[in-house]
Amino acid sequence: MSHVVVAGGAGGGADHGGGGGAGGYREVKNPVTPYTASPLDGYPSAPNRVTVTATAFPITVGAGGAAQTNTRCTSPSQGNDGSVSTFSTVTSAGGGGGASYAVSTGKNGGSAGGGAHLGSGCNNRPGGTGNTPPTTPAQGTNGGAGNPAGGGGGGATVAGSNQGSSGGAGGAGATSSINGTPTARAGGGGGSGRGDPADKPEGAGGAGGGGAGGMSPPNGSTSATNGTANTGGGGGGGDGSTGSPPGPATGNGAAGGSGIVIMRYKFQ
Repeated sequence: MSHVVVAGGAGGGADHGGGGGAGGYREVKNPVTPYTASPLDGYPSAPNRVTVTATAFPITVGAGGAAQTNTRCTSPSQGNDGSVSTFSTVTSAGGGGGASYAVSTGKNGGSAGGGAHLGSGCNNRPGGTGNTPPTTPAQGTNGGAGNPAGGGGGGATVAGSNQGSSGGAGGAGATSSINGTPTARAGGGGGSGRGDPADKPEGAGGAGGGGAGGMSPPNGSTSATNGTANTGGGGGGGDGSTGSPPGPATGNGAAGGSGIVIMRYKFQ
């Protein structure tokens, strides 16, 4: 019996937000199964192994974190966490939501959300901590730091990038051929750009379904993109114009992608 269990990816933060963290990624490849596993193959770790028997197995496919509206001055607008996926005794944690202007630290999760901007002259705002709760092998990575653009959300195998000349890129996911073809899953969401007034382009989504960040006027008008369904990819962080009421729709954080559970076994 081989399996891949990916939780729901988190949504990106709104208003100069960090990218959402990817859903936790857990895989076990039975040595007799003829495919190439990801680097996160947990075999022969006993706690991750499931033996097939003629019985029902509980399975839950985690939903992605919902999109977040830019509310700046009325309430925090961190990205929403993804939901757990389960298969039998195996649980993958949902991704951690990206930070926002009002709440500047990315949230912890399977993979963690990126940090965000919080006022001029501030130090970098950290991303959250991935692999929360801890598993062996690790189910995900940390988010990148933000300020003034958003940090990238963590992916299954690569941490989110810190913002620099652009918003931080989402971390790369894990590639497995359990479904017969090499497929990347659990990429982190890209951090927002910074269009007011600095010109920092949005961060790219991580390979494996991560959505790109957004970029607001005057230097761009791009909305953050959602994580891809059935990959556990994190949503991109939304940029936003200053002032109240909040800026345009480009300031909204994007939704995370739903997770997936795949089982592969030989019948008879």
